[in-house]
Amino acid sequence: MANLDYEKIERLLRELALLAGAKILSIYEQPDFSVRVKDDSSPLTEADEAADAIIYAGLQAAFPHIPIVTEEQADSHNLNAARFFIVDPLDGTKEFVQRRGDFTVNIALVEDGKPVRGVVYAPAKNRMFYTRADGRAVEELGPFSISQHGQMKALQMRQPDKGALIVVASKSHRDKATDDYINRYAVADLRSAGSSLKFCLLAAGEADLYPRLGRTMEWDTAAGHAVLQAVGGEVLDYNTGLPLAYGKPNYENPFFIARHRDVDLVSDKES
Repeated sequence: MANLDYEKIERLLRELALLAGAKILSIYEQPDFSVRVKDDSSPLTEADEAADAIIYAGLQAAFPHIPIVTEEQADSHNLNAARFFIVDPLDGTKEFVQRRGDFTVNIALVEDGKPVRGVVYAPAKNRMFYTRADGRAVEELGPFSISQHGQMKALQMRQPDKGALIVVASKSHRDKATDDYINRYAVADLRSAGSSLKFCLLAAGEADLYPRLGRTMEWDTAAGHAVLQAVGGEVLDYNTGLPLAYGKPNYENPFFIARHRDVDLVSDKES
């Protein structure tokens, strides 16, 4: 694959996340907005579609030779490419509809099955996490704008206490299987968060382990995975223990475990 200008990638992903986030917030702040149900029974709002249009147009204009996979465009879901952008314009639509604030804009670049660059922006929380041109990951705290950066903080995972882990799990998709898995560990604190923010909490040293024993798609995880990977964390296939790969048929993920590498995974036999 040809080399890319990763400084341009960094600027572009940040800019598009901010533009999409501003549009999402303008709809979020309305007293009412339309909500439809997609074929897979998940909600779809005008904010999803508006953010998708902004991001898709920006990526296509800047890098017309790189294919784009986006949740909201079904005709992009049959791609076969070694390098591609993957987008969830509004991750956590249920959180958005219920006005809980834990929704994000996710944009990532995948190369050879790995998410190598990404941005996760939570516009209602004024928190943005992204990879820099050199591969490091940072959090930018608002207020910020396209032309003005906010406070920048290098991300660093905390050293986990194996006898007192901090675990983060989904707000909207917790189930008995996930709770049973979490109960295998010595947990000091169990936190809930929506959307891809869970990856970022690990990257920021606010949690040690994030298990997901439920259906997700690659656009749900790629950007957060890129951020976590940049600080030394990992995301593993629950069944094989191998790194979660991208570019799979239909872009559907297996169950997975995101963790600090020093968290020892507990098997079924040990629990």
